[in-house]
Amino acid sequence: MGSNFTFQTIYSTLILDLSNILLLRSSPPSASLTAKSLHAMLSSSTWFAYEKGQIGEGECYRKLAADFNTSVHDIRATLLAARKSLRPNHKFLSFIQSLRQIYPKLRVLAMSNIAVDDFEAIRGVLDSWNIFDGIFVSCHSGERKPHLGFYRGVISAADVCPKETIFVDDNLDNVLSARSVGFRGIVFDSCDHTIRMVKSLVGDPIARGKSFLKANARVMESITETGIIVEENFSQLLIMEATNDPSLVNIRSFPGIWNFFRDGGVAADNYPFDLDTTSLAYSIIKCDDETVTHIMDEMLKYVDADGIIQTYFDHRRPRIDPIVCTNVLSLFYLWNRGSELARTFEWVYEVLQNRAYLDGTRYYTTAESFLYFTMRFLQVALLKQPDDPVLFNLRSTLKERVAERVGISGNSLALAKRLITCKYLGVENPTDRSKLLDLQCEDGGWEVGWTYRYGVSGIGIGNRGLATALALEALK
Repeated sequence: MGSNFTFQTIYSTLILDLSNILLLRSSPPSASLTAKSLHAMLSSSTWFAYEKGQIGEGECYRKLAADFNTSVHDIRATLLAARKSLRPNHKFLSFIQSLRQIYPKLRVLAMSNIAVDDFEAIRGVLDSWNIFDGIFVSCHSGERKPHLGFYRGVISAADVCPKETIFVDDNLDNVLSARSVGFRGIVFDSCDHTIRMVKSLVGDPIARGKSFLKANARVMESITETGIIVEENFSQLLIMEATNDPSLVNIRSFPGIWNFFRDGGVAADNYPFDLDTTSLAYSIIKCDDETVTHIMDEMLKYVDADGIIQTYFDHRRPRIDPIVCTNVLSLFYLWNRGSELARTFEWVYEVLQNRAYLDGTRYYTTAESFLYFTMRFLQVALLKQPDDPVLFNLRSTLKERVAERVGISGNSLALAKRLITCKYLGVENPTDRSKLLDLQCEDGGWEVGWTYRYGVSGIGIGNRGLATALALEALK
């Protein structure tokens, strides 16, 4: 986003600490004061009283010298060197400056534990940045973080609405107190991570995600865990379904049955055409009745002795996968031919009931993939057979199973699939929604979530475009 654009945000205020966030310091060398001793001094009640303006610099140094058996000269020299070593964190400062331009109504406040002499030494620098709507310091307020009085004083003086306020500090104690008064607290652990977190909170995640998809239209290729680009159709089809925007994707259509790979599987040692991609394609892309009927008739030739539909149009590769089955079932139910795969449906139901999906499947890496594609099938099936009691039983079981997954760790794609499934089934899931929002990247997209895997090697395949498209669908 450039500086010529302005946007609205649900947050009205951003409160930042100064030290270690906007101002960095070098550890001053000292032959007399060790880092451990200096840390102990700065954590003492004497130093706290100095930061709150209760005692002056000279009295502070004399008490510290007496308490820590050192000289006033060494203390003064060390702290003066530390003060002189302060330098701006240019990366974070630049981010805040750009944030002010993009969100002109966002107020930025500073809130810092700092002694009056240190504050006066940097005040001119802070003013020159022209980013603060207010600066609140312990030496003027008589309170210091993490004491709640400091926070409540800022809330009152700056007319801050806690629920609309982001608070950034590198000290967990300070962040915990901020959260306790209602702020959205962020622990500053690294510049890049904090920028990402603030962007995710301040910016509209939907608008940012859509911008990512538009900016990367037709080049959102899948990638393996080993860094190999995979030009495949399956993710492209799912992106198109989630966004209803064909201009975003790069798909190679086949005249009849489809291949997962856009080159027809040639580069992957003549990978067979598969029922999974074919079913997905014909359930998303409109086609004439005669063609689809012919395709489904062909699929029925690949049912094994147990009555379960197989993965490939190749009798030399007898493979079954319950997620593939859900996608084939979706196509058959869409065309009112679900009864022809009754045993396949029964097996999918058994997999769901007995939680056989917990470690993923042969070709899919997560439990959420099975739950998501089962949900996708159920949507189609209930549309065609709204009064079918067996489908209602399936729905009830699916709701129980996805509720069991709420709060379990997962990558961005797993969380998105879980949330979409929860939303369809009426399962409240604010926990995973918050996690998914936190995973949004600085560029507006979401990171690759491994969703498929090669059956033999087990190497994962993922797609940022798919993760982003499904994340947006989950967050709507």
